[in-house]
Amino acid sequence: MPLPQQVVGTCSPAIENKIDARWLMAYAASIDDFNPRYLDTTQTLRAHPVFPVCLEWDAIVALRFGPDMAPMSAAEQARAVHAEHDLHLLKPLQPGLTLFSVAHAIAVEARKPGANLVKRIDTVDADGTLFCRTYQHSLYRGVALLDGPQTLETPPPWPDPAPHCPALYFPLPIPPGAAHVYTECARIWNPIHTDHAHALAAGLPGIILHGTITLARAVSLLVHHQLGDDASRVTRLGCRFSGMVRLPSALTLRIDGRGPQLLNFSVLSDAGSAIISRGFLCFT
Repeated sequence: MPLPQQVVGTCSPAIENKIDARWLMAYAASIDDFNPRYLDTTQTLRAHPVFPVCLEWDAIVALRFGPDMAPMSAAEQARAVHAEHDLHLLKPLQPGLTLFSVAHAIAVEARKPGANLVKRIDTVDADGTLFCRTYQHSLYRGVALLDGPQTLETPPPWPDPAPHCPALYFPLPIPPGAAHVYTECARIWNPIHTDHAHALAAGLPGIILHGTITLARAVSLLVHHQLGDDASRVTRLGCRFSGMVRLPSALTLRIDGRGPQLLNFSVLSDAGSAIISRGFLCFT
C-alpha cells in the first residue's frame, strides 16, 4: 500500500529517557570520539552534539509503526531510509536529566525515489522546556504516496551557505564493526544496519551504516579542528544523506565554507561521491 496521507497531524506517545553518564560515554566511544568533555567524570559530562538522535529513536519508531501507518506492509516499512536531518540544540544535555521525546508527522510528499515523510521531533523536560528539536525526512524507497502531498507545518529554511574557503580534507575511516557497536551504544536498533539477511530483504546491497554515525563522526572532526574541542558552541547542525556507506569504508570530510558562525561540509566516499551533502554546522 502507498504511504497514507492520513499520517500527517499524528504524533507518537511521549517517550521517556533518563540520561546518565554511562550512555553519554558509550555514545562518544562508539564513534571514536575521546574528547574529555564526553568521558571525564571528574567534571560534568556533556553530550556529543549528535547524541539527541538516541533520545528520538523510540519516538520515531512509535510513529512509524503507529495505527495511522497500518496500511503499509512490513516490507514497505523496511524500505525507509534517513534522507535529511536538521537538529536544533537549545539546552545542554547532561547526566541526571529525564526528558520526553515526541515525533510529529508534519508533511508527506512524493519524490522521484519514493514517498517522503517529514517529522518534527521535540525533546522536553517534565515542565515542557524544549531541549532540542529535529526536523527529519524519511524516504520510503519505491513506495507511492496515497492521495497526494499534505503539509501541516513547513520546516525552517537551512542557513544560507557560508563564504567558500580553500577546501580542507580530513580522513574519516569507518571500521568493520562500527554499525554493531553504534547500535548497542546509541540504543538505536534498526536491523538494516546489523542484519545482513534483513538488509537484503529490504532491497539493500547488504548492511549499510546508520547515517547518524557518519554525521556524528564528521561533527566530531569539525568540533576538534574548527571549534577547539568545545562542543558547547554547537547550536544547530544538519545535512542530506545522499549515499549509502558499506563497511568498512575510507571516507573523507571536506570543509569548503566558513563564516563567523557557520561551517559547510560534505563527506565523500573513497570514490569521491558525496555520502553526506549540504552539511552545515552553526556555532557561537
